[in-house]
Amino acid sequence: MTKTGYINAAFRSSQNNEAYLFINDKYVLLDYAPGTSNDKVLYGPTPVRDGFKSLNQTVFGSYGVDCSFDTDNDEAFIFYEKFCALIDYAPHSNKDKIILGPKKIADMFPFFEGTVFENGIDAAYRSTRGKEVYLFKGDQYARIDYETNSMVNKEIKSIRNGFPCFRNTIFESGTDAAFASHKTNEVYFFKGDYYARVTVTPGATDDQIMD
Repeated sequence: MTKTGYINAAFRSSQNNEAYLFINDKYVLLDYAPGTSNDKVLYGPTPVRDGFKSLNQTVFGSYGVDCSFDTDNDEAFIFYEKFCALIDYAPHSNKDKIILGPKKIADMFPFFEGTVFENGIDAAYRSTRGKEVYLFKGDQYARIDYETNSMVNKEIKSIRNGFPCFRNTIFESGTDAAFASHKTNEVYFFKGDYYARVTVTPGATDDQIMD
């Protein structure tokens, strides 16, 4: 279930320094001006069903997006509760389309069947290592490879152990949304009305909160 008034999902665009941020059934396209305070809204807020015509008759058009992550070219995975789809979001155009889905998460990612991720994912971000993505649910996270459609190391871990920089912060128990910056190895995390910009090291635990 989405949380009213706060960022539910986000993903980095293929366009430099741009990101899509979702709140319930609406979204904005943002120039987030990494490392500065010069951010600006480029488009929106607008309903998902209007900005992404291909989603109009789907669960995403009706209820919105509560998790997402970018992949390659102009493609992204989007989620709402236990459903997901792979879309071509066609930046700065009206040519978006659904590539795969909507499907249940367990059908799209069979290795999540029987795990905490089967019925919903809170947040995700694309790693700089290969085709890997970090996904979060509650106080746990998993690392997957979307090209091979597999879980890296077959483990679900606690945020506290995998991201020591979040210990004793509100992010230790979970995050609402995240997206990878266009600046290498920087990630934005959101929870309620708070955010953190974090430098990350894929596969390591020496991440640091920048601001």
